[in-house]
Amino acid sequence: MRWSVSIGAALVAGAMAGSDLTGAAAPGPNSQQADPNGGVPSVDVELVIAVDVSYSMDLDELAVQREGYALAFVSKDFLQAMKAGPHSNVAVTYFEWSASSDQKIIIPWRLIDGPESADAVANEIMSAPVRRGSRTSISGAIYFAMPLFDEDPYRGLRRVIDISGDGPNNNGAPVTGARDEALSKGIVINGLPIMVKEPSYSTMDIDNLDWYYEDCVIGGPGSFVVPIKDREKFKEAIRAKLLLEVAGRTPERRIVTAAEKQPRVPCLIGEKLWQDRWGR
Repeated sequence: MRWSVSIGAALVAGAMAGSDLTGAAAPGPNSQQADPNGGVPSVDVELVIAVDVSYSMDLDELAVQREGYALAFVSKDFLQAMKAGPHSNVAVTYFEWSASSDQKIIIPWRLIDGPESADAVANEIMSAPVRRGSRTSISGAIYFAMPLFDEDPYRGLRRVIDISGDGPNNNGAPVTGARDEALSKGIVINGLPIMVKEPSYSTMDIDNLDWYYEDCVIGGPGSFVVPIKDREKFKEAIRAKLLLEVAGRTPERRIVTAAEKQPRVPCLIGEKLWQDRWGR
């Protein structure tokens, strides 16, 4: 079941996380609680953040995107939502992607269990050199993300891939196959479709990118998208999405899944646009 949520609703949900998380146990004194099944430290969520750095993203968007994630991790709302979980911590890794063969890990797996570790992750994000790449391969990002969970030294109650991007898949394997493989492994995919510019033939943008993400990219129990349609709300949207992911909350408005109806935007639209323009 997949969902769409407004930025405001997400922030309210995050603010309430400390008092009404369903089934949340009281935080233990040791955030690195041992997994009774194998002695592996436990976390509330293993979160892979996959960030689009394709050339369709302008330098200002890339800068605001990075700053948005950095500020979200150190925000009071994020830290409160995290502390409300059973283990009061999360494991995070952050990578940038463009084409199917172009992914770069910026932050290897890190444990966030309080302000100090959150500050360290935020500083790492902000200090990494800005990079860009050609093409847009959401499928490549998903395939790259899946084995990262096997490398995580922590074990989470949930496994989530958080994908942000400003266009449809136009390189590599079809996105639906990658999505379905991730879902079969029990991984949830959430989306942050960036829609701050008018669609342009020159940048391979499409109308209704949020619909494309809802019907073709995201999936898994409680999965959702937080569309960004206003450049001024870029950072707020990133924080809203992280709050929902850490709190493990589900937005209220249901979106009919792709399995139940035809996608509103063709899932191969990006590949078709590329073929029409470049003939390959």
